[in-house]
Amino acid sequence: MPIVNIDLIAGRSQDQLKALVQDVTTAVTKNTGAPAEHVHVILREMQPNRYGVAGV
Repeated sequence: MPIVNIDLIAGRSQDQLKALVQDVTTAVTKNTGAPAEHVHVILREMQPNRYGVAGV
């Protein structure tokens, strides 16, 4: 059972997130042979002020 975790900055639409899950599921299925019903995609959204790069 493949599990894919994706961390994102919040701000994408439900349609964008749905398409992302579909595309990731397709890629995992294609490259691992796992059936789509066994692929789990976890999206974690964070607020922009909860993210930093290079100490900022």
